[in-house]
Amino acid sequence: MIKRKGEMTMAQLTEKEMQLVALISEECSTPADLTAKLKNLFAGALEKMLEAEMDEHLGYEKNSVLGNNSGNSRNGYGKKTVKSEWGESEISVPRDRNGTFEPRIIEKRQTRTDDIEARILAMYAKGMSTRDIEDHLRDIYGVEASASLISRITDKIMPAVTEWQSRPLDPIYPIVFLDGIVFKVRKDSRIINKCLYTVLGINMDGRKEILGIWLSENESASFWTTVCNELKNRGVEDILIACRDNLSGFSTAIETVFPKTEQQLCVIHQIRNSTKYVSYKDIKAVMADLKLVYDAPTLEDAEYRLEEFREKWETKYPQILKSWEANWAELSTYFKYPHEVRRLIYTTNAVEGFHRMLRKFTKTKTIYPTDEAVKKSVYLSIQEISKKWSMPIRDWGIIMGQLMIFFGDRLQGKVTS
Repeated sequence: MIKRKGEMTMAQLTEKEMQLVALISEECSTPADLTAKLKNLFAGALEKMLEAEMDEHLGYEKNSVLGNNSGNSRNGYGKKTVKSEWGESEISVPRDRNGTFEPRIIEKRQTRTDDIEARILAMYAKGMSTRDIEDHLRDIYGVEASASLISRITDKIMPAVTEWQSRPLDPIYPIVFLDGIVFKVRKDSRIINKCLYTVLGINMDGRKEILGIWLSENESASFWTTVCNELKNRGVEDILIACRDNLSGFSTAIETVFPKTEQQLCVIHQIRNSTKYVSYKDIKAVMADLKLVYDAPTLEDAEYRLEEFREKWETKYPQILKSWEANWAELSTYFKYPHEVRRLIYTTNAVEGFHRMLRKFTKTKTIYPTDEAVKKSVYLSIQEISKKWSMPIRDWGIIMGQLMIFFGDRLQGKVTS
């Protein structure tokens, strides 16, 4: 017989464990019997632990003569229903006459074990709605938990969200990506769209890191200045390259807070915006000519191809030329770098990929009741998604070597061995 990793054979069980297995096997004939037996064992174990806590609190065991004239003694039991992964169990909680006994295993007014709260948070992080979690707990564990109770349990992580959003950051991030994702939020009896802006950094080790999230109805220079100042106050001293969509007001804000940072507009977003109003019969030709521009080997060649595009399409699609010319300074930043750096910075795909995963976790929550509910859901999703970010991005060693050539003075002494 092949034994899977982590499995135990009967020979590895202790004598007491074997006796317990034998006892359960004799009394259980179906899975339902087994669940009921484990539920009773769970309740019995809790009561034994509470009795032990009471012995420790009083300083003597039950019925011991040491309790005579000790100033405090047992005073019967109270009933409590505890919700756990085994369902709802009624247990007897010992009391003392002075009312000073404070149990630790199941505290006063605690009606749920930590494992249930952990399961609720795990299900919420996976994108389940409070109603779905309520149904799941009832159907699988036989535990009644209202949607409002589940919401209060998940609210307990808000201090962790605040702490995470204000945590210290690294002094330098070679590359930072910025983008937004829209959520529907209830406000004053209306449902409005709010954009959650994400700042994703590539740290000096080449690993992805969400630096922070900001929820806002609109973007402006003052909004982005607040974001940039917040990053600076949390320890960020320098950003080499910031890659972004055409976010309103961001260019001015980052020039104010991080004046040395180079900016790269997302070429993919620019192409999408350029072809939005192109007729179907021209789309392939326009795309092919634009590719000659953004795929050019040098800046000079790209500018030459842009002039060719002007001669061919300016009369029919003048808005495309206006957009490329207006944004050219920040669209063309990547031409100065080698292929590996270009491939990384010419698009905001890194943060867009994160948003696609985030949407998978949050797709069941169509409308959020508050801003805090959005942040709570996104924070838990980030904890799940970032578990996969254990390795540096592709070709990071090569990219870091190339960045050292362009930003050697700013990276001096900052590169880890």
